[in-house]
Amino acid sequence: MGLLNALPGAIAQGMIWGIMAIGVYVTYKILDIADLTVDGSMTTGAAVCAVMVTSGCNVWVAMLCALIAGALAGLLTGLFHTFMGIPPILSGILTQLILWSVNLKIMGRANVALPARNYFLTVTQLERTRSILTLVAFCAVVIAILYWFFGTERGCSLRATGCNMNMSRAQGINTNTNVIIGLMISNGLVALAGSLLAQYLGQSDINMGRGAIVIGLAAVIIGLSSLFW
Repeated sequence: MGLLNALPGAIAQGMIWGIMAIGVYVTYKILDIADLTVDGSMTTGAAVCAVMVTSGCNVWVAMLCALIAGALAGLLTGLFHTFMGIPPILSGILTQLILWSVNLKIMGRANVALPARNYFLTVTQLERTRSILTLVAFCAVVIAILYWFFGTERGCSLRATGCNMNMSRAQGINTNTNVIIGLMISNGLVALAGSLLAQYLGQSDINMGRGAIVIGLAAVIIGLSSLFW
């Protein structure tokens, strides 16, 4: 019975982490970059959402701002890599370290409580059925938008950049711009997942993104391996 009672919560959190894994997939498989910014940008999304909601802001606006904050983190990593020539892994580490201080500054302390009884949230443990349906809708929308985007000219050029950067440059593609865009999309999705996780757990914590990149990479590798079974 304990397992059955825990199942709805596991499904809800699994879909939240699934959105984060989609973000990791964009950089790891499409751009061929292992982006370590994820550990910081996930917390950034949670921090922005929690602080804005507790300040009286609409939860949807807070989630949009969280997505934008994550995209800005990806932009910083992209600038480190493309314009400063820093290797992508080190660029992600630098941004992750910067975000540790930024996240503390945003929250003002190590954690911010976000009780569902006091605020309107899109997902919450108090209403698990509604939360699961909402998360299913979120996942469907994210997948549909990305499917459309990677079929556009910009999306195809981004995929080409990840497949063969030298050939892409020879074809006149601005690979630096594509790398930055890919990192922004990836970290925006990760921050969105962080905002959803903060709502579901009822708090934003400075350590909640720790190990996120490992979970994301494991999910991507297992998911891709299952395609060949």
